[in-house]
Amino acid sequence: MANRLIHEQSPYLLQHANNPVNWYPWGDEAFDKAATEHKPVLVSIGYAACHWCHVMEHESFENEAVAAYMNEHFVCIKVDREEHPDVDHMYMDAVQAIGGSGGWPLNVFVTPGRAPFYGGTYYPPRAAYNRPSWMQLLQRMRELWEDEQDQVTQQADQMIQHLRQASQRVTVAKKDGLIAGKEACRKIADNLLKQGDKEKGGFGNAPKFPGTMAISFLLEHYHFTGYKPALEHALRSLDAMSDGGIYDQLGGGFARYATDRNWLIPHFEKMLYDNALLIGSLCDAYSITRDVRYKTTAEETIAFTERELKDSSGGYYCALDADSEGVEGKFYTWTYDEWIAALGGNDAVVAQYFGVGEHGNWEETNILHVAKSIAEVAAENQLSIEEVVFRIDAVKHKLLAARNPRVRPMTDDKCLLSWNALYSIALSKAGVVFRSDDYLQRATTHMQWMIAQFENDGKLLHTWKNGTAKIAAKLDDYAYLALAMLQLASATGANDLVLKAGVLLATVTGEFNTGNAVEDAFFYYTAESQNDIPVRKVDLYDGATPSANAVMAHNLWICGMCLEKGEWVAQAQLMWHNMNDTAVRYSQSFGYWALMLQRYTVGLKTLICTGSEASEKRKEIQETCLPQVYMLTSQKKISELPIFEKKFFADKMYIFVCTEQACLSPVSSVTEALRLINNL
Repeated sequence: MANRLIHEQSPYLLQHANNPVNWYPWGDEAFDKAATEHKPVLVSIGYAACHWCHVMEHESFENEAVAAYMNEHFVCIKVDREEHPDVDHMYMDAVQAIGGSGGWPLNVFVTPGRAPFYGGTYYPPRAAYNRPSWMQLLQRMRELWEDEQDQVTQQADQMIQHLRQASQRVTVAKKDGLIAGKEACRKIADNLLKQGDKEKGGFGNAPKFPGTMAISFLLEHYHFTGYKPALEHALRSLDAMSDGGIYDQLGGGFARYATDRNWLIPHFEKMLYDNALLIGSLCDAYSITRDVRYKTTAEETIAFTERELKDSSGGYYCALDADSEGVEGKFYTWTYDEWIAALGGNDAVVAQYFGVGEHGNWEETNILHVAKSIAEVAAENQLSIEEVVFRIDAVKHKLLAARNPRVRPMTDDKCLLSWNALYSIALSKAGVVFRSDDYLQRATTHMQWMIAQFENDGKLLHTWKNGTAKIAAKLDDYAYLALAMLQLASATGANDLVLKAGVLLATVTGEFNTGNAVEDAFFYYTAESQNDIPVRKVDLYDGATPSANAVMAHNLWICGMCLEKGEWVAQAQLMWHNMNDTAVRYSQSFGYWALMLQRYTVGLKTLICTGSEASEKRKEIQETCLPQVYMLTSQKKISELPIFEKKFFADKMYIFVCTEQACLSPVSSVTEALRLINNL
């Protein structure tokens, strides 16, 4: 018999809808029941593509005896962390405070007042490795609640106070410091390089995550300063990922992370946000180096996203699962016999290129990766490079034909506004850098879809599926969508999007502010009107996606300049000022802050193109890498944007370069405009 989750949209919750556990979705009903029956609440958090979430479900939540015990002694809530990231943040912070580590599945025991008193991650069905079994933990939590309820409630309330205080104790710079300068930017670069794996690329050992914000910082640092170690490590990292098993060598697209130092063995789930961010970093690499391999990998990743994550209505799904047929990576890996069968015999040359062997390179299977370069394979086999490329392409077609009929990993087919906005940013950037009208048109169509589906009564919603959006939007939804609007406006001349972004920022400054704007200027992750969690958090660091506060500072500066809102420009400056020291000290965790601090140090500028040739001039300017410049163009005098005022002249085409303080005298050629930018 199905439980209450059968009425939910989330694929993760629907996976649990037929568990014998009487799961509730997140909401008042479950907590009201717990209060009435004086029971503790179990909040179990995960997501659809989570391997260990599936394992614990099969081992424990599908077990009739375990489920009966859970139903008798607890009120049980299942949460999709992607639907409720604020809930996940709060309880993850609590579990990390209790035990020092976290992850998913996240299992938290809380009071009917939603305060956590104990929690952890995966628990096995039998005690092992100094960890209790899930059943032992349930029994211990029941005993604590029944025998020491007053003490448990008191400790839980103390945990809430701790979490509130921790949220307010944000680590910011000394107020007497200056905004980051060239010396600070070099220190950030060197700190990142110290953490870098100089042989294999990336940062740290294993597991290895892409680190896209740090990579983009290093690329821009080289662009601004010519510091070659920054370029070398950024490219080493992108090359290693693109050649590794973390990248799908047949179908394109990146997995979430690699479990080993060599980027060979991925955790096979593919997330929309990872691929969006990596497209952006690949665009940065191509823009700076003009090496076609980065363009090719970015285009293959876009093709994967369009083919496998796109909803027929125009949005993009969250993820592809790591598992198929209950086995992690089964869809992507090849036994030697499968390799032979797919090719009708072995191609030793291509096997050498992909690192395929009789005994495999992971659990008796082969994860395809670039084991040797095309040039190396050609030289060792006395073949031309053209011949090797031809044979690799032929084998790829055969392998794809053999792979396509396999049982595919499950698709998490809900659409999140924040992740869709990140992909919109990636499409806009790819359209500009690769000079692709097709990508820009896709970004335009996608933007129209996001606005139509996620806006409701002037407010944004967070998640969408099958034509229905729900759950109040979070700070990252607003921040990323505003940036996507600003990027698309710059890329295409759709200047009405700047006004729309301004409306979003006005909502954020009104409903997400901490009340300490003069002191720190940061924003809460949730709006003031949201009251279903007892702690409002201020997130400053990058997680898997950029810090929403850092993106908000970026947005405030651009919109402040374009809409002549000096208070927004001042707030952005204060936010960067406050994060200067933190970004220098903890560079990898504050990569987007570092990126913006570096651009501010170089000198943020706006560039305004007006007149009948403005669109052509825009495309000409876009051929130059100018990450510190925000550009707008308009061929018509009619514009509601204050930044265009008094910048139109009859039958004249002008380019205005402006700093925070003033606009320079207009020029009429792109060459002159670029000279002004470089000399400021």
